[in-house]
Amino acid sequence: MNLFSVARQSIDSIKANKLKSSLTLLAIAVGVFAVISANTAVLVLDTYFNNTLNVMGGNVITISKDPVIRTGNDWDKYRNRKDITFAQMDDIIDRVRNVSDVGPVEDFSFTSVSFDDKETEPNVRIRGGNMYYLTNNSFDLEEGRNFTDLDINNARDVVIIGAEIRETLFETVDPLLKTIRIDGRPYTVIGVTAAKGAIFGNSQDRFVVAPYTSMLNNYGGRQRNITIQVTSASVAGIEDALDELTGILRLIRKVAPGDPNDFEISTNDTLGGAFDQFTGVLYIIGFVVGGIALFGAGIGVMNIMLVSVTERTREIGVRKAVGAPKSAITSQFLMEAIVMCQIGGLVGLFSGVLVGNLLSLQLDTTAVFPWGAALLGIVAMTFVGLIFGVYPAFKAASLDPIDALRYE
Repeated sequence: MNLFSVARQSIDSIKANKLKSSLTLLAIAVGVFAVISANTAVLVLDTYFNNTLNVMGGNVITISKDPVIRTGNDWDKYRNRKDITFAQMDDIIDRVRNVSDVGPVEDFSFTSVSFDDKETEPNVRIRGGNMYYLTNNSFDLEEGRNFTDLDINNARDVVIIGAEIRETLFETVDPLLKTIRIDGRPYTVIGVTAAKGAIFGNSQDRFVVAPYTSMLNNYGGRQRNITIQVTSASVAGIEDALDELTGILRLIRKVAPGDPNDFEISTNDTLGGAFDQFTGVLYIIGFVVGGIALFGAGIGVMNIMLVSVTERTREIGVRKAVGAPKSAITSQFLMEAIVMCQIGGLVGLFSGVLVGNLLSLQLDTTAVFPWGAALLGIVAMTFVGLIFGVYPAFKAASLDPIDALRYE
């Protein structure tokens, strides 16, 4: 009996026992669904995060007091570190050779912005930066101009606004050279950035950036803790830039030889590595939960097949009486188990992909298909059918034909 004929007979047997087959298929589909939906959702997150890093630029280096991504309860490790200040940024600018575009990123307020009789919600980031803020954060100017040395050195009250601020305050008005008010102070709009969208649900266009010198005059706090961004000359030279910045910062911050750094220097690779560890844990959890579900489904397959053997005892006796060998009986029941697992696996696979990709709609990113997990699922379903179908198949093949024919 060839494989095609065995598969066809298996499908006919599954059709003939629709209720039991449906219950078994449901158990298998749930197990595969758990694995595939989890893997698809994690792959969506991974794709979204990598796309975000690509938008941010591969040669931007971030210097901060605390890690950009922190895991665990390790606050005590960082809270006693000295702040990174504007004075230290000035020292870096004076000393550094392998990087350019050194600039601060500092939030001075989180408030509303108004123009004439219009006002935003009180959730706008008011930031201080310099002429490198836009390039270091991968913003493009849609209208107007960037900051100049004169704006920074003279602490001018000029601002560049994000696309969302323009939509809210200047829907039908040209925003350039208009005066907006922030915390009661007037600022002149000199530029508008192109829209970037949202990252993890947070809008990247709801901000106003002004010269950090102007922000210091208006809000004070030159000794406040800041984040510094610098740009390496190239992606290939980023390791040299990291070594140079580490040495300069240890010198500036008077870190003793042998002591660990009391600051953090991160790149896109650093963030990507931390996120890969996070997604790796999620993958493991998904496979463990799905594996347990598939094990339970496999036991269900074996039980259903044993019931099927009992119900079809007379049929098996008839087949043996007309000369069917043990191998034919064994192969038929094994194939039924495998086909049942594969059908249930495909149902779970496609439903898992659909549900997992709901996250891509929420994040407004591209849909994905977990090819690796899908192929692994197909192979796993074959093994589940083989492993849990062996005992029922051998039991069916071992039945005595005379006893089987007498079975009622």
